[in-house]
Amino acid sequence: MSVPILKTEGLTHVYSQGTPFETTAVENVDFQAERGEYLAVIGHTGSGKSTFIQHLNGLIRPTSGRVLFDGEDISKSKEKLRNIRFKVGMVFQYPEYQLFEETVYKDIAYGPGNMKLSKSEIDERVREAAAFTGLSEDLFEKSPFELSGGQKRRVAIAGIMAMRPEVLILDEPTAGLDPVGREDILANIRKYHDSMGSTIIMVSHSMEEVAKNAQRLVVMSGGHIVMDGSPAQVFEHGRELTEMGLDIPIAAQIAMKLRDMGLSVDKSVFTVKQLADSLVRMGRKDCD
Repeated sequence: MSVPILKTEGLTHVYSQGTPFETTAVENVDFQAERGEYLAVIGHTGSGKSTFIQHLNGLIRPTSGRVLFDGEDISKSKEKLRNIRFKVGMVFQYPEYQLFEETVYKDIAYGPGNMKLSKSEIDERVREAAAFTGLSEDLFEKSPFELSGGQKRRVAIAGIMAMRPEVLILDEPTAGLDPVGREDILANIRKYHDSMGSTIIMVSHSMEEVAKNAQRLVVMSGGHIVMDGSPAQVFEHGRELTEMGLDIPIAAQIAMKLRDMGLSVDKSVFTVKQLADSLVRMGRKDCD
């Protein structure tokens, strides 16, 4: 049996421990991600998902429990932890606010430069990451601060992709973008996943986005993982998800209402096509 690329064992994080403000953000979480998997972590605000993902490349340390990369504790040594941050790349929400270099090229090259690569290898990675994110090389010598919001987002994501992480974690990568910008970013992430075979972990509030893109959904609530499965398996529990304060895809909402009316719509429906197919099958049965 293969070793998961990422695994947590009994992961717990307590903020302000031992003070009147003590808060348990994540509690006793066991999780694993397989190599090459595309999964989404979803949950309402305050569910613990952002705290959870920040443990996965050692940005914050667990109060108890541990995080394993390829079977080894990432906190084993300072050198191990430093190397993990190249292998597990993190794109924060609104990453464009972290741009700082004089040119687009230098910003994308910053991460690979810290990996002590040759100039030719850095150049190759910058151009590769720009292509993945749909950035024209004509922009390389421009200041990133002259770009549109969507272009800045692409530069920030390209800077992480240029390190070729084995795991790419994205916290709300489409936040604040218009519909076209959101779909462009998601298409870029899919292209990277398909081409590089990296594990993708995406945090999102959008059930439509995760339904279209992720192979597996991990649902968090109250600092715990409460559901874990394929989109079809998770969206079968539409009522429980809405009770947690989460939206579900429109097709799943319609299917749930139809079931409430007594129609036998499949519980695993979460796309418009699945809903249409289910209604066609029901119509055929009525005609028989």
